[in-house]
Amino acid sequence: MIVKQHLIFILYSLCASVFKVAGTKSKAKGSQGQFPITQNVTVVEGGAANMTCRVDYNDNTSLQWSNPAQQTLFFGDKKALRDHRIELVRASWQELTIKIGDVSLSDEGQYTCSLFTMPVKTTKAFLTVLGVPSRPEITGFTKPAMEGDIITLTCTTSGSKPAANIRWFRNDKEVQGSTKANATGKSFTVRSTLQFQVDRRDDGVAYTCSVEHVALSNPYMTTEVLEVHYAPHLEISHSVIIPQEGQYFKLECVSIGNPIPEPVLWSKDGGELPDIERMIVEGRELTITTLNKTDNGTYRCEASNHLGTSSAEYVLFVYAKDFPGPTTDPNALGQHGPDHALIGGVVAVVVFITLCLIIVLGRYLARHKGTYLTHEAKGAEDAPDADTAIINAEGNHVHAEEKKEYFI
Repeated sequence: MIVKQHLIFILYSLCASVFKVAGTKSKAKGSQGQFPITQNVTVVEGGAANMTCRVDYNDNTSLQWSNPAQQTLFFGDKKALRDHRIELVRASWQELTIKIGDVSLSDEGQYTCSLFTMPVKTTKAFLTVLGVPSRPEITGFTKPAMEGDIITLTCTTSGSKPAANIRWFRNDKEVQGSTKANATGKSFTVRSTLQFQVDRRDDGVAYTCSVEHVALSNPYMTTEVLEVHYAPHLEISHSVIIPQEGQYFKLECVSIGNPIPEPVLWSKDGGELPDIERMIVEGRELTITTLNKTDNGTYRCEASNHLGTSSAEYVLFVYAKDFPGPTTDPNALGQHGPDHALIGGVVAVVVFITLCLIIVLGRYLARHKGTYLTHEAKGAEDAPDADTAIINAEGNHVHAEEKKEYFI
């Protein structure tokens, strides 16, 4: 009986040992055998970052979040650091989630989640903070710029992380600038320069600096419009192609310049307008109410701004009332002058064709020769008298020597 009880005790002890080992292994699997799970987080400066730490199994062991300086933020549901920006989102045996609001660049770094087992298990999570670039500023504009000046435009943006990208546009067309980034603490200041020589085509052109960055959904843009001053240029337009007697006729002095050249002065043949009753000046226009032959002459308009003076001329020829008129504007020659190159070319062609015709005609005449017969028959000079010589010549006509004469 005693032996039987002893055997039962031994079996009980063995079973207890087995269950104890199994429980220990289960506990190791539940807490000591795993590491907490975290994820890296990226957030835009000024935004909020949620930091989450999880475990699959936990036997009432606490989780803890620490910042890059190894300061405890939360231990379970207990807040350890006095920072109003840090809040508890969720706390349980399997999860600890905290929220960091109004994130700054200084918050960037490696955060640690700890599971307090024996020994303590830790996992790292990196918080990346994107620095938002400031709105760009353009400097270097001279208002107004003078034609021929060389100007340098500079676009600047600061506070970006990583460094922002700057692009230049001339109206809607991209142009290349020179860009340089400098680190300022954890952020960057980026500058891009654009240098060019100003001409009148730049007047009124919009130059745009565009800043692109991963933290921006749309680029930041700043635009400046360039004003260019340049000397005037004048042209004269006319209302009638073939001016005839009795017609109403208008000349307009078209001016290009900045500032606009003022005032416009009209003259005829180097002097004042001779008939102010028929020749009316209104601003840039000269109107002749009724044309006649006395209006023939050279009309001139002149205007200036602070950069220079310009003038233009128009030669007026008034045709008779019933004149059908030439097929082209008679003033075209007076305004633009003859095309000497064209005239020279035509003359050269005419001379060349004439020489060719002379050469061809000469060769043709040389090949078509004329013939005639002489009355100098052989032996005729030995005849005693003229009658005999003639008879001898007629008799020998068939054998007469052929003489050839060329007509040139």
